[in-house]
Amino acid sequence: MRNLNSVLIEGNLTNDPEAKTVGNGTSLCRFSIAYNRSYKTAEELRDEVSFFNIEVWGDRAAPCINYLQKGKMVRVIGRLKQDRWETSEGNRRERISIVAEHVEFGPGSKQAVSG
Repeated sequence: MRNLNSVLIEGNLTNDPEAKTVGNGTSLCRFSIAYNRSYKTAEELRDEVSFFNIEVWGDRAAPCINYLQKGKMVRVIGRLKQDRWETSEGNRRERISIVAEHVEFGPGSKQAVSG
């Protein structure tokens, strides 16, 4: 059996996207989205907000950089990626990001990028 690593998430950008070109000339667009969830407890309605870091690589990066901005809604289909590293002080760190394979721009927009 093969492993499965797939994510579908929709939320609003918490900041403007950041553009970067990595060593081999590949484009990278990074942004963060907030996902809002409401749920009911026995006493009241509660809200929960989660924040996710998104990476968009290659040809899909440019449209995201050109169109997306803070506050816009976006739908992302991708996979989880875990980075691990050690700081110069010897502390271990890790971060989980979503690597986008498909990005849809805002409600009502017909724009999307896939790869």
